[in-house]
Amino acid sequence: MLTRSSNHTLTEQLAERFAERIRSRLLPAGTRLPSVRECARQQGVSPYTVVAAYDQLQAQGLVEARNQRGFYVRDFVQNGALAQEKKALSAIQNVAVAMPDGRLDSGPLPSGSRINATALIRGMFHQASSHPQPGSGVFPSEWLEAGFMAAAVRKVTASRALQEGSLQYGDPMGDPGLRQVLARKLAGLDIPAPAGQIITTVGATHALDIVSRTLLRPGDPVMVEEPGWSVEFARLDALGMRILPVPRRADGPDLEVMARYCEAHAPKLFVSVSVFHNPTGYCLSPGSAHQVLQLAQRHNFHIVEDDTYSHIAPAHATRLTVLDGLRRTIYVSGFAKILAPNWRVGYLAAPPDLLERLLDTKLLSTLTTPSILEKALALCIDQGQLRRHAERMRLRLAQARMRSVQLALEAGCSFAAEPAGLFGWVETGVDTDVLAQRMLDEGYLLAPGALFHASRQPCTLMRINFTTTQDAAFWRVFQRVVAQSR
Repeated sequence: MLTRSSNHTLTEQLAERFAERIRSRLLPAGTRLPSVRECARQQGVSPYTVVAAYDQLQAQGLVEARNQRGFYVRDFVQNGALAQEKKALSAIQNVAVAMPDGRLDSGPLPSGSRINATALIRGMFHQASSHPQPGSGVFPSEWLEAGFMAAAVRKVTASRALQEGSLQYGDPMGDPGLRQVLARKLAGLDIPAPAGQIITTVGATHALDIVSRTLLRPGDPVMVEEPGWSVEFARLDALGMRILPVPRRADGPDLEVMARYCEAHAPKLFVSVSVFHNPTGYCLSPGSAHQVLQLAQRHNFHIVEDDTYSHIAPAHATRLTVLDGLRRTIYVSGFAKILAPNWRVGYLAAPPDLLERLLDTKLLSTLTTPSILEKALALCIDQGQLRRHAERMRLRLAQARMRSVQLALEAGCSFAAEPAGLFGWVETGVDTDVLAQRMLDEGYLLAPGALFHASRQPCTLMRINFTTTQDAAFWRVFQRVVAQSR
């Protein structure tokens, strides 16, 4: 039986249970492990604990993930993974170390057991418990409920419109009506992007991927803000790019570091979140923005500006794209955060000389994007429903942020950055990789600070979502687990 009184976490116990059965051939090669939900039900643990255990087994070479089919036992003798598995097993067994007073401390966790970027993504689809999840990167679903979206879909799918939209591919650039609406929306932010310079995508992440695959080749150096979005680090790494981390300050990126990179490595791209930076909540200052653009001009690199949080940000916030006028900048945004995550509607606005290349990349990846949902979204924007919805969300978020900050301070935390936007960058005083593993066993998914750095190192910071950390019960559990981790 798995036990919370053990010296090892539930994740480690579950991983070892499967590892032992695989080694003894009770689970032969090719066997499919139980689904995450089924295993969680059988073992009486959270789905996050199961995901972390399966990730450990995968890191040890004992199982493999098959796309949309689950986890399967590998033939670890034939593929040479036996030595790797034994080494990883030894690391897990040596995790507990004696403290001066005789207590056992968990010590540093083996890399295979750490929460990574894809674990956070999985956390969007697997609810650990009925608790709100502090490490979540999205608004709670109940915040997003809006009847006008369903009404918009019904309207655009009525009779002939449904037939025309379903029985043929849409415009490769994206629905013309949505692009016209987006052009007007961007004009309200002083971004000069006519409809002909806008391409719709399958979410903002897809837009970032299109830019990367168009402008970069494996091995190319890319400057990325650090701390930064963990998924962006993982995505660029998977594409084989050379990541150059640029420290993010309160007013913008560290310009001295950027200048040294430009001289030494001639980077081709800089990825930036100017407004409500993730995870710090920082906003770019006008002076810093001007200097970044001067560097781009001098050293001939492009800037992709990820404005995912534009809907909850003030319109007057400094954006590189506004100052540059879409010459060296590429603007990326979407609607998953504020409105409809499953619609997967995003877009990019780019300089005219890059449009054909970017469109070619989109065509090779998705052909076109779902025009029916794009038409429905255009209707929501054009009728002002999205604007009113965003205003309500901003007010509700401000109230949640005040409550979360108060609870965090009462729990003994401090803020490494002034609380703003959706996320808080919180100092805990303990290794948040270890803390995150222990909180998983309590049914809470955390976002440890090490995730937000290109080179993963022990970190005492964590990112919290203000909308999901208003629960005093979470902070009580947090305080207890922190005390156990010291």
